[in-house]
Amino acid sequence: MSGYTQSIQTLMNELARLPGIGMRSAERIAFHLLKQSPEDAMLLADAIRDVKTRIKHCNVCYNLTEMDPCNICADPSRDQSLVCIVEQPKDLLALEATGLYRGVYHVLLGRISPLEGIDPEDLTIEPLCERLATGAIHELIMGTNPTMEGDGTAMHIQNVVNSRFPDVQVTRLARGLPAGSSIEYANRNILADAISGRQRM
Repeated sequence: MSGYTQSIQTLMNELARLPGIGMRSAERIAFHLLKQSPEDAMLLADAIRDVKTRIKHCNVCYNLTEMDPCNICADPSRDQSLVCIVEQPKDLLALEATGLYRGVYHVLLGRISPLEGIDPEDLTIEPLCERLATGAIHELIMGTNPTMEGDGTAMHIQNVVNSRFPDVQVTRLARGLPAGSSIEYANRNILADAISGRQRM
């Protein structure tokens, strides 16, 4: 039987559910929080509450935002006719960090993966088609990760776009991105080359 009080044990159990945190790390974090002043400890609680209550998906691109539409979609200096499709918001952040891309985005919130039970209907592909139907988008850049699932997702979207919106050009990031890797781990120069060297699909 554990010698911890119920509240400490509950805190440790919840912390251990976080990625990369085992029970030993959870124990250290729990005791660190106990040593902090109530005010400092509550800053963490407030930050967790804020991200769960204030963060939502942009109703245009599905990026994470506190305002709707997000600041990228609302920026009049961005090229609204150029849309880069990425799998997750963290991929968008990696591309934005290059400072070279001046179009807008569409976040799929995943990638097609039948083995994981993720079908095209589970992604934001239909909202993308609704954006394309306005006629304001002239080019889609496939920024899915260069993995089997990412490539399969890109091919599916390309087929949908070619059949329903034949006037929209579909390109993909240049293969400066190593196959099998993720955009979030690529450095600025690799991403810059991938954006500038994108190719027609």
